[in-house]
Amino acid sequence: MITPLGKKAPDERERNRPAAALRYGAAWVAGAARTADARRAVHAFLALAARTAHAPVTSRAEQDAQLVVSELVGNALRHAPGPCGLLLELSEDRARLGITVWDTSPALPLVHERDGTRVGGHGLFLVRSCSRALNTVPRPDGKLVTAEVALQSL
Repeated sequence: MITPLGKKAPDERERNRPAAALRYGAAWVAGAARTADARRAVHAFLALAARTAHAPVTSRAEQDAQLVVSELVGNALRHAPGPCGLLLELSEDRARLGITVWDTSPALPLVHERDGTRVGGHGLFLVRSCSRALNTVPRPDGKLVTAEVALQSL
């Protein structure tokens, strides 16, 4: 079974959301992005969040965040022409990491259900499994895909 990833239109809450406790962004020209760079960015960001913002980052949370950013950036590289970008945001309460990847493809991602006979196509299922939220916001120049990872066990 294939289900479309939830489409979320920007609304007043998105435009007026509270400021993040800590934020990091990166953008890459076409062909320059690598998933390893995104994973390193997550590692450095979470280390900074733990050190300066006193965010309670568990080992499991960092592993989940590494998986999420690898899959989202990997999908952008695989399915979208042109540049892409990454935004990492520590929630104001320091309990969640927002991972947003933007790309130039207008196609909304599809979450394929688990199928042991299929090679590939499991990434967004895994992302959805280890995220508290997973949304897509269409834009005139492509889309934003955002996942939210809890930084400690709930």
